[in-house]
Amino acid sequence: MADATAESASIAPVHSARGAAASERYAFIIMALALIVAPLAIYPFFLMQAICFALFACAFNLLIGYVGLLSFGHAMFLGVAGYVSAHTAKVWGVNPEIAILLAVLSSGALGLIVGALVIRKQGIYFAMITLALSQMVYFFCLQAPFTHGEDGIQSVPRGKLFGLIDLANQTNCYIFVLVVFLAAFLLIHRAINSPFGEILKAIRENEPRAISLGYKTEHYKLIAFVLSALLVGLAGGMKAIVAQNASLTDVHWTMSGEVVLMTLVGGLGTVFGPVVGAFVIIAMQTYLSSFGSWVTIIQGAIFVACVLAFRRGIVGELSRIIGKPL
Repeated sequence: MADATAESASIAPVHSARGAAASERYAFIIMALALIVAPLAIYPFFLMQAICFALFACAFNLLIGYVGLLSFGHAMFLGVAGYVSAHTAKVWGVNPEIAILLAVLSSGALGLIVGALVIRKQGIYFAMITLALSQMVYFFCLQAPFTHGEDGIQSVPRGKLFGLIDLANQTNCYIFVLVVFLAAFLLIHRAINSPFGEILKAIRENEPRAISLGYKTEHYKLIAFVLSALLVGLAGGMKAIVAQNASLTDVHWTMSGEVVLMTLVGGLGTVFGPVVGAFVIIAMQTYLSSFGSWVTIIQGAIFVACVLAFRRGIVGELSRIIGKPL
C-alpha cells in the first residue's frame, strides 16, 4: 500500500509537468494563429510596433520574472540598438538583417559591460544603478553627432531582406517581424524551461541556498542579464526598421517604466503575460492618443485597477482560474 502511494506521488508531478507543457503549447499555437490573421482586421504597422514591444517586455520579464532583478535601465538597450540599426541602415546602406544584427551585438556588448558593473548588487541598489547608467547612455545619445540629438534619425530605409525581400511592402515586413518574434519567444521559453532556467528560478527564490549548492550565482545572473540585453537589442533593432526612425524616446527612463508596466499588467513571471501587457499598453497609447496628456492618467487608473482586480496580472489570473501555467 505504501509502495503504491509513493508511486502515485512520484507520477503526479510528471503528469502536472506534461499538463503545463501542453497548456503552454496550445497557448502558443493560439497566439501564433491570432497574430497571423490579425492584419486582416488591424492595421499592420500598429501590430508590428506592438510585437516589437512585446519582445522587449518578454526580454525584460526574463530578468525580473525569473531571476528577480528589477532593472530601471532597460531602455538603454532598446534605444542604443535602435540608433545602431537606424544609422547603419541609413548611412552605411547595409541590408536590414545586418543592421539588426549589429544592433543586437551592440546591445549585448553594452549589456555585458553594464552587467559586470551591477550584477553584484541586489534590490533597490540594482534598480537605482541601472537607472543611473541608463541616464548616462541617454545623455550620450543626446550629445553624440550620429544620433542627431533631439531630431533623431529619420527616414530610415527598410531595405531588402537578404537583398531579395522588399520590406517596404507591409505584408513582407509584418511576416518578417512576426517570424523573428516567434523564434525569439520560443528561445525565451526554452531558456526558462531548461536546467539553466531552473537555476535562475532557484536564485530568485533563495540565492544563499543556491550558492550553498555550489552554483556561481553571479555568473548565471550575468548570463541572464546579457541574454535579456541581446533580446531587447533585437526588439530595438527591428523597431527602428519598422518605424523607420530612432529617437530619444526609446532611450529615456520613461521607456524603462513602460516596460515594467507592460510586464506587471500582463503578469509578472508568466510566459505570455508580457505579450498581453505590451499589446494592452500600446493599444491604449495608440487609440487613446486623442486624449492628449490624459493618456498617462488613464494608464495609471487602468494600472491601479489591474493591481486591485488582477493581482497576478491578466495572464496570471487567467492561469490561476484554469489551474495551469501560461
